[in-house]
Amino acid sequence: MPLGAKADTTPPPRAGGKEQRVTKQRRAVSAALDELNDFVSTQELYRILQNQGVSVSLATAYRILQSLADEGLVDVLRNGEGEAVYRRCAVTGHHHHLLCRNCGKAVEVEAPAVETWAARTASEHGFTEVAHTVEIFGLCPDCTALKAAGKL
Repeated sequence: MPLGAKADTTPPPRAGGKEQRVTKQRRAVSAALDELNDFVSTQELYRILQNQGVSVSLATAYRILQSLADEGLVDVLRNGEGEAVYRRCAVTGHHHHLLCRNCGKAVEVEAPAVETWAARTASEHGFTEVAHTVEIFGLCPDCTALKAAGKL
């Protein structure tokens, strides 16, 4: 590449054909998600970015997260309060999550029995092209111990 030339950082077109520009804000959001282990709301991610000195508006953070979700690069679900939360998942295929209601810890799980049940139930009712989401909320082992000790 000639000196002073910029590398093309535009990703290939996604399924819908629309290309996403790779901006410094998009890179910052993506990098922050890479560092997190648990689901995070847009506002929580925004605060993290602000604390890191990253200049990104809340509206831009919302748009970037939605774009990443649309592209299948992050998982999105609704937490116990109905708020959308996002996470970069290690599992690329279909999977589910166990989510701690207290600390937000997330565990990725595959659930073949759920897949079988969903397919059978859909078939029994004549449904095709079925998709589903299953999230299980509870207390993780650490929060369960805190609760048992009266600290939660």
